[in-house]
Amino acid sequence: MAKKRDGKKYFKIIEAATKVFAEKGFFQSRVADIAREAGVADGTIYIYFDNKDDILISLFEEQMGLVLENMEKRLSTLDDPAEKLKTFALTHLKLVEENQSMAEIIQVELRQSSKFIKEYKNKQFARYLDIIASIIREGQEKGIFRADVVPGIAKRAFFGALDEMSRFWVLSSRKDYDIKTAAHQISQYFLEGMKVQAQGMPPGTIQ
Repeated sequence: MAKKRDGKKYFKIIEAATKVFAEKGFFQSRVADIAREAGVADGTIYIYFDNKDDILISLFEEQMGLVLENMEKRLSTLDDPAEKLKTFALTHLKLVEENQSMAEIIQVELRQSSKFIKEYKNKQFARYLDIIASIIREGQEKGIFRADVVPGIAKRAFFGALDEMSRFWVLSSRKDYDIKTAAHQISQYFLEGMKVQAQGMPPGTIQ
């Protein structure tokens, strides 16, 4: 039987799970801990979720839905693909900075779930990566980005750089630079590699 995926109690459980997973870690957390934090009976959890892995994956899906909505809204006001790429990087990293508990769950706990790694068809995440690819294609169509750049490779490389910076930000107690600097640097590395160079200008020059 399909589980309920809405309602006040569903979101209350998601909120409680976010707190419990962030405080105790995924493996150390029990369904009973989440039920207690949510103020519901243990059995209520199973009306909405199959198990602890299901809670974790649902938590991720809800968060990704919000991230996608926020990213698409920010990018919709821009016309320049280069500015879109910069905005994508800054928005992504600022979400990590502003949502520490959720960032820790996604960067650390989610990757410890064998169900997530092996079985979950991550359509929301694929859509997120495709935003990057669409920016690159737009830049190619406008003659800004090189035609030989493969969007499918570039989107993974760009996200990989942001993801590693996010992981570092979550796990490191020492922050040698701020999020804005990191986003700017990462964007520039990729823009320098992808931009079409004007005739007579040296390689690596950003116009």
